[in-house]
Amino acid sequence: METLPPLQKCTVDKFSAIVTRTHTFIHSIAILFMLYYRLIINLKEIPISFLPYWFLIFVSELLLSFLRTLDSAHIFSPVTRSVYPENLPPDDELPAIDVFVCTADPIKEPALGVMNTVLSAMVIDYPPEKVTVYLSDDGGSVKTLCAVREAWRFGEVWIPFCREFGVKRICPETFFQAADDEINGGEDYLLERDNIQKEYEEFKERLKKAQENGGTKDTGVQFGPNRDTVIEIIGQRGCGAKNNGKAKLSSLVYVSREKNTSHPHHFKAGALNVLLRVSGIISNSPYILMLDCDMHSNDPSSARQAMCFHLDPKISPSLAFVQFPQRFRNISKNDIYDSAMRNCFVVRWPGMDGLIGPMLSGTCFYMKRKALYGTAIHKDMDLSELKKYFGSSNEFLNTVITCINDKQNDTGIKEFADNKIQEARFLASCTYEEESQWGEEIGFLYHSVVEDYFTGFIMHCKGWKSVLYNPSRPAFLGSSTTNLNDTLVQGTRWNSGLAEVLFSRFCPLIYGLKSRLPLLERMCYAYLASQPLFCFPAWFLASIPQLCLLNGIPIYPKVSSPWFFAYSFLFLSTLSKYLWDVVNTGGTVRTWWNEWRVWMIKSITTYFYGTLDAIVKFYGFRKASFLPTNKVVDDEQLKRYQMGIYDFQASKMLIVPLVTLVILNMISFTWGVIGKVILEGRLSDLFGQVFLSFFILVVNYPIIEGMILRKDKGSIPLFVTLLSTLLSFCLLFIGSIFVR
Repeated sequence: METLPPLQKCTVDKFSAIVTRTHTFIHSIAILFMLYYRLIINLKEIPISFLPYWFLIFVSELLLSFLRTLDSAHIFSPVTRSVYPENLPPDDELPAIDVFVCTADPIKEPALGVMNTVLSAMVIDYPPEKVTVYLSDDGGSVKTLCAVREAWRFGEVWIPFCREFGVKRICPETFFQAADDEINGGEDYLLERDNIQKEYEEFKERLKKAQENGGTKDTGVQFGPNRDTVIEIIGQRGCGAKNNGKAKLSSLVYVSREKNTSHPHHFKAGALNVLLRVSGIISNSPYILMLDCDMHSNDPSSARQAMCFHLDPKISPSLAFVQFPQRFRNISKNDIYDSAMRNCFVVRWPGMDGLIGPMLSGTCFYMKRKALYGTAIHKDMDLSELKKYFGSSNEFLNTVITCINDKQNDTGIKEFADNKIQEARFLASCTYEEESQWGEEIGFLYHSVVEDYFTGFIMHCKGWKSVLYNPSRPAFLGSSTTNLNDTLVQGTRWNSGLAEVLFSRFCPLIYGLKSRLPLLERMCYAYLASQPLFCFPAWFLASIPQLCLLNGIPIYPKVSSPWFFAYSFLFLSTLSKYLWDVVNTGGTVRTWWNEWRVWMIKSITTYFYGTLDAIVKFYGFRKASFLPTNKVVDDEQLKRYQMGIYDFQASKMLIVPLVTLVILNMISFTWGVIGKVILEGRLSDLFGQVFLSFFILVVNYPIIEGMILRKDKGSIPLFVTLLSTLLSFCLLFIGSIFVR
């Protein structure tokens, strides 16, 4: 039997695996020594009046140890992957791909950026007749509809240009901004480039006028809070239409689903499920590329790279999706807010790839459509059974049957445009999902605002697998948050969704056990869901030891005690192992320090507010909500970010807790050194608390700088400093009464 050439290769990083497993074993022994001291030795020494504070410290240490153990599972078996796209089948045998691009707010997500993403998706290196791009306008804006029509008009010259000259930077904005366009072309190329740039400037000008005028009057549709479905095939309707004989263009479809304030719309997950149904009767491609509106394609070969996994017969039957890392074009060298989320995509996800696969990460993934249709669906089901899952549309049910039977759709867009537009509108209506399993078992799931995490988790529980591919050239580039306020607001939303899963019947440790999800994969999902719980040890350890220090009550063993070694080892072990993870994956000591600071800041703010929000929603006091991340750039804030200077123009709810705890630690450290160490000579028994306050202050020096030394617009406002000082003195007063 002839051996087929390989499509992909997986290599285990054995050295990293050995380091991680050895460290985890030694670190776990030290944790046991610490817990033994706290429960057996220390508990006998403390007065009964101090028992509540001892308990909070013990819970904090226990919770940190538990979360650290869960986190270690991420990198037990890290792998790297390589692909061989030259071994793929011929173009006419490649499966079709649908591209989903989602936007929800024309103000926070400017049209120019969205259209750049759409245009880049239409230029991927794949047979154009096999690519259909869908834009979901969940904000229902006439501005976006006008913009997508203008994008098609510009695409008629941009796409042929890219294909003719082999352009790799297929996003127009980044192509024209780049100092090096990566093409060694002659005079013909340079002349054509200048012409295309003029076309692009005209395109931007038309977009600007349309945005200023609120769109144009000839759209033929009306939008509002309560609105009907709008579906439009943009430009030429023939699939793979030719442009002046130069090149074929992929199809482009605009979708704005029906919305009514009396019906739930389930945010992004609801919009994606509408696209899943509408695309089902238009193109019904077996694979789907999901992109956020600001995450443009940066390498036209990403589709072929993904197909190296999806078409590999060894892994394809159980493979649900291929996840590419999220990479960002606006990240500074210092990255003071950890906007790149480097630890997830460079450290944790490759480790999960060595288990049964990384988590679904919201964007930059190629998904198998069949995986979204659930494992309970099988080929022998009749229409009446399928309707219980997928709804009442017979047209759509026929496409489901086609999909689960692994057949290709060949009806084409032209037929759809002529006789199925009404059915597509019905599929996008706000009542279609009633009495069906959409969002419960079918499609993207609705139980959490982090629909990507939850949907991927359930897929893995049902036996599907995933892979991570991290090419040297970023497949996709987006824009991340570059100011503190947006970073913390975005993090609060994410952590609220994660805590929702943790507090539900889908808690990964319990639900994963029932579904026989492998232990290490279950630990990875449990860590991320439990991540908001870091707020409790962060708050307790930033306040209780400090209050005890001011009152001369020791929390940690004396320096001369052998038990002090356990605490010292755990502290240094945690810092050094994280430093090794950062440096081993291409980071620097500065990266490591910045990420520690951001972890502390998020633990006090986003983890706390996210947990609180999830608890309030759990008890029904508040409905779920979704705020899109602001993509509009403030030049002053961006300049400070690029210079590595913190910008504290943020909500007082986010800044006040940080400043309050920093002031408390400043007072604690100052009085601890002067009053307790120098005057009373108690360095040995209070050293741990003095050092803890010192460490918190050193890590959070930018807050001290913003409060005392800086006077620019991005500094901490005087009102916030005064309010935080008042709150810190309130804590000191409470501590003087109860902590004795």
